[in-house]
Amino acid sequence: GIDLELMKADQNMTDVDDFDFICHVAFDKKPLTRKERANNVKKRDFFSKYSGVAREVLEALLDKYMNTGIYEIEKTEILKLDPFLKLGKPAKIAGYFGGKAGYLKAVQEL
Repeated sequence: GIDLELMKADQNMTDVDDFDFICHVAFDKKPLTRKERANNVKKRDFFSKYSGVAREVLEALLDKYMNTGIYEIEKTEILKLDPFLKLGKPAKIAGYFGGKAGYLKAVQEL
């Protein structure tokens, strides 16, 4: 019955993921914004494992994460939206990762 979005808005933390916000409230840990988390992924050189369209897809997912959060990028339906539409249908995009299982694994690692 707790509205995390309302609580985050009250504390001017709408750009923080739910996990970071809960850790902040429960343990007084400094929360990272989604942008900070995305930059940490880039610093870890995560994308070097991928090339071509697969890398482009993951970079776009990371951009989406910065704007909308984790819940949206975990859904495969996101592949039916811009900027993924120009890369092909979801099945074709998954093919760049060796299939749906490979795509889902890459998203989880991201």
